[in-house]
Amino acid sequence: MIENNTGLDTDTVATVKVSEVVRERLRKNGVRFFANDNISEHISEFELQEIQNELAYKFQDVLETLIIDTDNDPNSEGTAKRLAKMYIHELMQGRYFKAPNATAFPNTAEDKYEGMLVVRSELKSVCSHHHQPVSGVAYIGIIAADKLIGLSKYTRIAQWCARRGTLQEELCNDIAKEIMDATNANDVGVYIQATHGCCENRGIMAHSSLTQTSVLKGAFKTDPSTKKEFFDNIKLQQEFAPR
Repeated sequence: MIENNTGLDTDTVATVKVSEVVRERLRKNGVRFFANDNISEHISEFELQEIQNELAYKFQDVLETLIIDTDNDPNSEGTAKRLAKMYIHELMQGRYFKAPNATAFPNTAEDKYEGMLVVRSELKSVCSHHHQPVSGVAYIGIIAADKLIGLSKYTRIAQWCARRGTLQEELCNDIAKEIMDATNANDVGVYIQATHGCCENRGIMAHSSLTQTSVLKGAFKTDPSTKKEFFDNIKLQQEFAPR
Protein backbone atom coordinates (compact mmCIF):
# COMPACT_ATOMS: atom_id res chain seq x y z
CA MET A 1 0.00 0.00 0.00
CA ILE A 2 1.31 3.44 -0.94
CA GLU A 3 1.80 5.67 2.12
CA ASN A 4 -0.23 8.86 2.48
CA ASN A 5 2.46 11.52 2.93
CA THR A 6 0.50 14.57 1.80
CA GLY A 7 0.32 15.95 5.33
CA LEU A 8 -3.47 15.56 5.18
CA ASP A 9 -5.55 12.97 7.02
CA THR A 10 -7.42 10.32 5.03
CA ASP A 11 -10.80 12.05 5.32
CA THR A 12 -9.35 15.33 4.07
CA VAL A 13 -7.64 13.61 1.13
CA ALA A 14 -11.05 12.26 0.15
CA THR A 15 -12.50 15.79 -0.09
CA VAL A 16 -9.54 17.91 -1.21
CA LYS A 17 -8.04 17.62 -4.67
CA VAL A 18 -4.46 16.46 -4.26
CA SER A 19 -3.54 18.27 -7.48
CA GLU A 20 -4.46 21.54 -5.72
CA VAL A 21 -2.28 20.62 -2.74
CA VAL A 22 0.71 19.96 -5.01
CA ARG A 23 0.07 23.07 -7.10
CA GLU A 24 -0.03 25.25 -3.98
CA ARG A 25 3.20 23.64 -2.72
CA LEU A 26 4.94 24.44 -6.00
CA ARG A 27 3.76 28.05 -5.92
CA LYS A 28 4.81 28.46 -2.29
CA ASN A 29 8.32 27.17 -3.09
CA GLY A 30 8.64 29.23 -6.26
CA VAL A 31 8.84 26.15 -8.47
CA ARG A 32 7.78 26.53 -12.09
CA PHE A 33 5.39 23.88 -13.41
CA PHE A 34 5.12 24.44 -17.15
CA ALA A 35 4.11 21.53 -19.38
CA ASN A 36 7.76 20.65 -20.06
CA ASP A 37 8.96 20.95 -16.43
CA ASN A 38 9.87 17.92 -14.34
CA ILE A 39 8.19 18.15 -10.91
CA SER A 40 9.10 14.70 -9.59
CA GLU A 41 11.04 16.10 -6.61
CA HIS A 42 7.90 17.84 -5.36
CA ILE A 43 5.33 15.07 -5.64
CA SER A 44 5.11 11.77 -3.77
CA GLU A 45 4.13 8.36 -5.11
CA PHE A 46 0.89 8.53 -3.11
CA GLU A 47 0.05 11.97 -4.51
CA LEU A 48 0.77 10.83 -8.05
CA GLN A 49 -1.65 7.92 -7.68
CA GLU A 50 -4.30 10.25 -6.29
CA ILE A 51 -3.77 12.66 -9.18
CA GLN A 52 -4.17 9.77 -11.63
CA ASN A 53 -7.48 8.89 -9.97
CA GLU A 54 -8.55 12.54 -10.10
CA LEU A 55 -7.59 12.71 -13.76
CA ALA A 56 -9.72 9.65 -14.55
CA TYR A 57 -12.77 11.49 -13.17
CA LYS A 58 -11.91 14.51 -15.31
CA PHE A 59 -11.60 12.40 -18.46
CA GLN A 60 -14.94 10.76 -17.64
CA ASP A 61 -16.46 14.25 -17.59
CA VAL A 62 -14.88 14.96 -20.98
CA LEU A 63 -16.34 11.79 -22.49
CA GLU A 64 -19.77 12.56 -21.08
CA THR A 65 -19.57 16.13 -22.39
CA LEU A 66 -18.78 14.65 -25.82
CA ILE A 67 -22.04 12.67 -25.40
CA ILE A 68 -20.36 9.25 -25.45
CA ASP A 69 -22.32 6.49 -23.76
CA THR A 70 -19.57 4.96 -21.63
CA ASP A 71 -22.10 2.80 -19.77
CA ASN A 72 -23.24 0.86 -22.83
CA ASP A 73 -20.51 1.37 -25.43
CA PRO A 74 -18.08 -1.54 -24.80
CA ASN A 75 -15.28 0.25 -26.65
CA SER A 76 -15.53 3.30 -24.38
CA GLU A 77 -15.93 1.50 -21.07
CA GLY A 78 -12.84 2.17 -18.94
CA THR A 79 -11.45 4.67 -21.44
CA ALA A 80 -11.21 7.45 -18.83
CA LYS A 81 -9.00 5.31 -16.58
CA ARG A 82 -6.83 4.25 -19.53
CA LEU A 83 -6.37 7.88 -20.59
CA ALA A 84 -5.37 8.93 -17.07
CA LYS A 85 -2.82 6.13 -16.78
CA MET A 86 -1.46 6.89 -20.26
CA TYR A 87 -0.95 10.59 -19.49
CA ILE A 88 0.83 10.00 -16.17
CA HIS A 89 2.91 6.93 -17.02
CA GLU A 90 3.52 7.34 -20.75
CA LEU A 91 2.75 10.59 -22.57
CA MET A 92 3.96 12.85 -19.73
CA GLN A 93 6.15 10.44 -17.82
CA GLY A 94 9.04 12.88 -18.04
CA ARG A 95 7.15 15.36 -15.81
CA TYR A 96 6.33 13.02 -12.94
CA PHE A 97 9.28 10.62 -12.70
CA LYS A 98 12.94 11.25 -11.99
CA ALA A 99 15.59 11.26 -14.70
CA PRO A 100 17.00 7.86 -15.66
CA ASN A 101 20.12 6.87 -13.76
CA ALA A 102 23.05 7.54 -16.11
CA THR A 103 26.05 5.84 -14.53
CA ALA A 104 29.21 7.64 -15.62
CA PHE A 105 32.61 6.07 -16.24
CA PRO A 106 35.92 7.95 -16.12
CA ASN A 107 37.47 8.91 -19.42
CA THR A 108 40.86 9.91 -18.07
CA ALA A 109 43.23 7.05 -18.97
CA GLU A 110 46.18 7.51 -21.33
CA ASP A 111 44.12 6.01 -24.14
CA LYS A 112 40.99 8.04 -23.34
CA TYR A 113 38.53 8.68 -26.14
CA GLU A 114 38.74 12.26 -27.41
CA GLY A 115 36.74 11.98 -30.61
CA MET A 116 33.13 12.70 -31.52
CA LEU A 117 30.28 10.38 -30.59
CA VAL A 118 26.92 10.57 -32.38
CA VAL A 119 23.91 8.60 -31.12
CA ARG A 120 20.59 8.22 -32.92
CA SER A 121 17.48 8.07 -30.72
CA GLU A 122 13.83 7.63 -31.68
CA LEU A 123 11.50 10.03 -29.87
CA LYS A 124 7.81 10.23 -28.98
CA SER A 125 6.48 13.43 -27.50
CA VAL A 126 3.34 15.55 -27.14
CA CYS A 127 2.86 19.06 -28.49
CA SER A 128 1.93 21.32 -25.58
CA HIS A 129 -0.38 23.41 -27.80
CA HIS A 130 -2.82 20.69 -28.89
CA HIS A 131 -1.56 17.54 -27.10
CA GLN A 132 -1.05 15.92 -30.48
CA PRO A 133 1.69 13.31 -30.98
CA VAL A 134 5.19 14.26 -32.07
CA SER A 135 7.23 11.45 -33.59
CA GLY A 136 10.80 11.67 -34.77
CA VAL A 137 14.50 11.07 -34.32
CA ALA A 138 17.14 12.89 -32.30
CA TYR A 139 20.84 12.83 -33.15
CA ILE A 140 23.00 13.59 -30.13
CA GLY A 141 26.64 14.43 -30.66
CA ILE A 142 29.34 15.05 -28.07
CA ILE A 143 33.08 15.45 -27.95
CA ALA A 144 34.01 13.27 -25.02
CA ALA A 145 35.16 14.99 -21.84
CA ASP A 146 36.26 13.35 -18.58
CA LYS A 147 33.11 11.23 -18.21
CA LEU A 148 31.39 8.72 -20.48
CA ILE A 149 27.91 7.21 -20.11
CA GLY A 150 26.54 4.03 -21.66
CA LEU A 151 25.24 4.38 -25.20
CA SER A 152 21.69 3.44 -24.17
CA LYS A 153 21.68 6.27 -21.63
CA TYR A 154 21.70 8.91 -24.38
CA THR A 155 18.44 7.46 -25.67
CA ARG A 156 16.95 7.12 -22.18
CA ILE A 157 17.74 10.74 -21.38
CA ALA A 158 16.36 11.98 -24.71
CA GLN A 159 13.15 9.98 -24.32
CA TRP A 160 12.72 11.17 -20.72
CA CYS A 161 13.01 14.79 -21.90
CA ALA A 162 10.52 14.11 -24.70
CA ARG A 163 7.85 12.46 -22.54
CA ARG A 164 6.07 15.65 -21.55
CA GLY A 165 4.20 18.50 -23.19
CA THR A 166 6.82 20.45 -25.09
CA LEU A 167 7.85 22.18 -28.30
CA GLN A 168 10.53 20.74 -30.54
CA GLU A 169 12.69 23.84 -30.04
CA GLU A 170 12.49 23.45 -26.27
CA LEU A 171 13.17 19.73 -26.49
CA CYS A 172 16.48 20.32 -28.29
CA ASN A 173 17.62 22.59 -25.47
CA ASP A 174 16.42 20.21 -22.73
CA ILE A 175 18.26 17.22 -24.21
CA ALA A 176 21.47 19.23 -24.67
CA LYS A 177 21.39 20.42 -21.05
CA GLU A 178 20.80 16.94 -19.62
CA ILE A 179 23.57 15.41 -21.75
CA MET A 180 26.00 18.15 -20.72
CA ASP A 181 25.15 17.55 -17.05
CA ALA A 182 25.55 13.78 -17.36
CA THR A 183 28.87 13.82 -19.25
CA ASN A 184 30.57 17.09 -18.18
CA ALA A 185 30.93 17.79 -21.89
CA ASN A 186 30.92 21.40 -23.08
CA ASP A 187 30.79 20.42 -26.75
CA VAL A 188 27.33 19.03 -27.53
CA GLY A 189 25.04 19.04 -30.54
CA VAL A 190 21.40 17.96 -30.76
CA TYR A 191 19.49 17.68 -34.04
CA ILE A 192 15.82 16.61 -34.13
CA GLN A 193 13.71 15.74 -37.14
CA ALA A 194 10.04 15.05 -36.41
CA THR A 195 6.48 14.98 -37.66
CA HIS A 196 3.75 16.75 -35.70
CA GLY A 197 0.17 15.62 -35.26
CA CYS A 198 -0.94 19.25 -34.89
CA CYS A 199 0.06 19.73 -38.54
CA GLU A 200 -1.06 16.32 -39.81
CA ASN A 201 -4.34 15.74 -37.95
CA ARG A 202 -5.81 19.25 -37.77
CA GLY A 203 -5.44 22.70 -39.27
CA ILE A 204 -3.55 22.48 -42.56
CA MET A 205 -3.63 18.63 -42.60
CA ALA A 206 -0.10 18.55 -44.03
CA HIS A 207 0.68 14.84 -43.97
CA SER A 208 4.15 15.27 -45.49
CA SER A 209 5.30 18.02 -43.14
CA LEU A 210 8.64 17.62 -41.37
CA THR A 211 10.25 19.88 -38.78
CA GLN A 212 14.00 20.09 -38.16
CA THR A 213 15.65 21.84 -35.21
CA SER A 214 19.15 21.92 -33.81
CA VAL A 215 21.04 23.21 -30.79
CA LEU A 216 24.82 23.50 -30.93
CA LYS A 217 27.05 24.08 -27.92
CA GLY A 218 30.78 24.73 -27.64
CA ALA A 219 32.86 23.58 -30.60
CA PHE A 220 29.75 22.34 -32.40
CA LYS A 221 28.75 26.00 -32.67
CA THR A 222 32.10 27.78 -32.97
CA ASP A 223 34.24 25.37 -35.00
CA PRO A 224 33.08 24.87 -38.62
CA SER A 225 34.92 21.53 -38.99
CA THR A 226 33.26 20.10 -35.86
CA LYS A 227 29.86 21.28 -37.04
CA LYS A 228 30.46 19.72 -40.48
CA GLU A 229 31.60 16.41 -38.96
CA PHE A 230 28.43 16.29 -36.84
CA PHE A 231 26.05 16.85 -39.74
CA ASP A 232 28.06 14.50 -42.00
CA ASN A 233 27.62 11.81 -39.34
CA ILE A 234 23.87 12.50 -39.31
CA LYS A 235 23.69 12.08 -43.09
CA LEU A 236 25.53 8.74 -42.86
CA GLN A 237 23.20 7.51 -40.11
CA GLN A 238 20.17 8.56 -42.13
CA GLU A 239 21.42 6.55 -45.10
CA PHE A 240 21.80 3.36 -43.07
CA ALA A 241 18.90 3.82 -40.63
CA PRO A 242 16.19 1.11 -40.65
CA ARG A 243 13.29 1.96 -42.95
